Amino acid sequence: MFICNHCPYVKAIRPRLVRDLTELREHGIHAIAIMSNDPTDYAEDSFDNMKRLAAELSFPFPYVIDETQAVAKAYGAVCTPDFFGFNRDFELQYRGRFDASRKEAAPEGVRRDLFEAMKEIADTQRGPAGQIPGMGCSIKWKETWHG
Repeated sequence: MFICNHCPYVKAIRPRLVRDLTELREHGIHAIAIMSNDPTDYAEDSFDNMKRLAAELSFPFPYVIDETQAVAKAYGAVCTPDFFGFNRDFELQYRGRFDASRKEAAPEGVRRDLFEAMKEIADTQRGPAGQIPGMGCSIKWKETWHG
């Protein structure tokens, strides 16, 4: 998954993200969070702040920085949060939303889209036929100079 610290879409799901990914680990499903934003204009996304937040919220997954933004570009990630679910053969099976949350958390009890998709992939090696695209803040790309 691609997340960051400053995005309101990510902030809205953080408690549920920790809950769901902790529970998915019990099913043998693991995750990694990647922060690809250029923190130049968003100090909240600095590596030190990433480490602080991961510790504060007890992230049940590694939270790493993509300083060159090459990982985000290779995946075709466009926003935060952006989720990619793979089967055991590393074939992409899910590219959808976490749940119905937007800038505010969705009501309790909404469908756990990512959670259900990942359990289905673990059981069948295939993702759900219907997938709702995620939405969020655009990745903050570094300016490139073309001289």
